[in-house]
Amino acid sequence: MASSNTSGASTPKARRNDVVAAEKERFGGIKFGSAFFGWLTAIGLTVILSTIAAAIGVGVGAANTSSANDAANQAQENAQTIGVVSGIILAVILFIAYYCGGYVAGRMARFDGAKQGLAVWLWGIIIAVVLAILAAIAGDQFNVLSNIEGVPSIPVDGSALTTSGLIGLAIAVIVPLIAALVGGKAGMHFHRKVDQVGIDHTAR
Repeated sequence: MASSNTSGASTPKARRNDVVAAEKERFGGIKFGSAFFGWLTAIGLTVILSTIAAAIGVGVGAANTSSANDAANQAQENAQTIGVVSGIILAVILFIAYYCGGYVAGRMARFDGAKQGLAVWLWGIIIAVVLAILAAIAGDQFNVLSNIEGVPSIPVDGSALTTSGLIGLAIAVIVPLIAALVGGKAGMHFHRKVDQVGIDHTAR
């Protein structure tokens, strides 16, 4: 009985792969519900981490300047450096947030982790596009994401057509995609470890 169910697999890992393949055939594919909760996780973490980063930046700036004139002069001298640092910080925040979002989706869906991560990213793009269209039609106040600090959004006033705007948009698109794919695979990998424990137990 056991040998017929494992299709000739001779090792615990091979038996696990057979079981997972059968389960994936029935329950695999993109789960947009799981991906939506992954996207909510990513957005929530983006807001939290951006707020923390902004608070740290304000605290450091206040500690390093003795007057408003000093602060203005220092900001003017270091504008380019600040822009680079801000871009790096944004990339790190987005990577952490969307990695966690992809992980949540991968854990919930159990199979096809990379696809779940892609779906998390697609949710972000779809919602940003819908809100940008709504803002273009009804007014910029409806572009809700633009009012949340640190959350990527699609500007409707043409401000993204500058060099810095295009770089920022690229960071907001590419980094979350990579992070969500990696996170989705990590979330799925947890279930493969659980499956292996089950196979090892039944093989005793």
